[in-house]
Amino acid sequence: MTGGEWVLLCYRIPREPSTPRIAVWRRLKRLGVAQVGDGVVALPADARTREQLEWVAEDVERIGGSALLWTATPTSAQRARGLAEQMRAARVVEYAAIATAAGLARAGEPAARAGALRRLRGELRRVERRDYFPPPDRDIARAAVRALAEALQEPGMTLNETELAETVEGRS
Repeated sequence: MTGGEWVLLCYRIPREPSTPRIAVWRRLKRLGVAQVGDGVVALPADARTREQLEWVAEDVERIGGSALLWTATPTSAQRARGLAEQMRAARVVEYAAIATAAGLARAGEPAARAGALRRLRGELRRVERRDYFPPPDRDIARAAVRALAEALQEPGMTLNETELAETVEGRS
């Protein structure tokens, strides 16, 4: 996938007020973009990423900024790998945080485990949605969250059977 097309968003947003600029930045962060330059971000091209960046471009224009959307192919495989590695490195940090938090929750108070499990499952889903080049750390984070779910089944847990089933199955 690293050698294919990318969607580039080139944008400028007025400095003031800062709230809309921060909202755009947060949205781009949630999408997991690669920062190519100042005001230039990239995602691997597919229908979903094009649509998401089109929406961001519309938001930028609505708040008085300017935005251009492009599709491009890196000039070399090395540059494509560099973009992919930048994105992968960001996900490694996020997966490590999830795995660490799951380990701490598993070692913590049984009553706090269910809430931690719900929160970490949600965070894992959000990270996986923006993970275009999955690192091995994804499997480590998944295993840590799974171990936390299994810890809920240990004796001494105070959840009733319905709460336990919903939590372990991921419905909560």
